[in-house]
Amino acid sequence: MDQLPELAFYGLPGAPKSPADLLTECRDGEALGFGSVFLSERFNIKEVVTLSGAAAAVTRTMGITTGVTNHNTRHPIVTASYATTMHRLTGGRFALGLGRGMDRMFDAYGLPRITTAQMEDVAGLMRRLWRGEVVVGHDGPAGKWPVLALDTEFDEDIPLLVSAFGPQSLKLAGRAFDAVLLHTFFTDETLQRCAATVRDSAERAGRDPNAVRVWSCLAVIGDWLPADVRLKKTVGRMATYLQAYGDLMVRTNGWDPAVLAAFRADPFVAGFRGALDGKATTSELEHVATLIPDEWLAAAGTGTPEQCAAEVLRQMDLGADSVILHGAAPDELAPVVEAYRRIRPSGRFDHLSANPGR
Repeated sequence: MDQLPELAFYGLPGAPKSPADLLTECRDGEALGFGSVFLSERFNIKEVVTLSGAAAAVTRTMGITTGVTNHNTRHPIVTASYATTMHRLTGGRFALGLGRGMDRMFDAYGLPRITTAQMEDVAGLMRRLWRGEVVVGHDGPAGKWPVLALDTEFDEDIPLLVSAFGPQSLKLAGRAFDAVLLHTFFTDETLQRCAATVRDSAERAGRDPNAVRVWSCLAVIGDWLPADVRLKKTVGRMATYLQAYGDLMVRTNGWDPAVLAAFRADPFVAGFRGALDGKATTSELEHVATLIPDEWLAAAGTGTPEQCAAEVLRQMDLGADSVILHGAAPDELAPVVEAYRRIRPSGRFDHLSANPGR
C-alpha cells in the first residue's frame, strides 16, 4: 500500500497497559501506509529510548521520532549517541524531537526547568557532535561541560524537531529546528498564526521558510468508537491538558480564563490525583464534561470517517504540512485513512519524506 508521508500516529496513545502494544501498532500503522510514528514519553512504561528501538525493529519504511523527550533528563552525550544509533539503525528514518516539558514535574524531581535558550543551545550541541566535532569547555544555557565528543569521523545529518506552544518556542523552531510539533486542540486561528510565526522566523534567520516542517496534532475521535472511549479521548484528554498547562492552552487559543478558573475550582477536579484521562471513570468524566465548553473541544476530527478525513485535509489547508492523527491506535484509525485516501490530492505531498523531520 502506498505510503502517506504527511500522516502520522502516536504510539501507545493514552494510558497503555503494556509497552508491547507498540509492536502491533507499528506493524499495523506501516501496513495502513502511515508515514511515521511519534513516540511521547511518560515516566512509567513509556521510556522513549526503549520504545524507539522497538519501533525500528518492526518497521522498514516508516519514520520514527520522539514526540517528545526532554534534554534535561539525560546527559547530552547520551542523547546525541542515542540519536546517532537510531539514525543508523533505521537508515535515516529517525528524527530527534525535544520539548519544554512541565515545570511543576521538574521542580518535584529536582530537575532544572527548561528554557528556550537551553533548547537552542542543545540543538547546536547535537548538530556539532553529529558532525564529529569535539566540543571543549562548553559553558552555555544548557550547561557546562569540559569535553563533549562522540566520534571525530561522524558526519551525520539527523533532523531535529521541537514541540512549540508560545511565540518564543515557535520562533525558535523557525530559526534552529527542522520541524515543529504543534499541540492538540489548536483553533483554526491558532494553527494559522503558529505556522506563520514559524515560517516568518525561519525567513528572518536566512532559512527557507518552507523548509521547517509544521506538524498539526489533530485529535481524531470517530463515531465508530464506543461512547465511553470518545468521552475519554475528548473530555478526558482536554481536562488532562488543563491540569498540566491550562494557562498556556487558554492563552494560546484566546479562550476565557474564567472558564479555566471554574474548572480548577471544581471540588472534584481540585481533589483529583493523577491524570484525568488515565484514571477518571466514565461517570466522573461526564461530570468534567459540564466544565468544558463545546467550542474548546471543537478543534478535532469527529463524526464519520469521511468527516474526520476532511478535517485532516483541512489542517493542511490551514497551514500545516503534515498531520498526526492523535489519540487512537492505527486499527482504530483505519476507517479515516481509507476515507482520506479517496480525497487525497494527487501529487501534493510527493515532496515530503517519511522522516518526520525532513
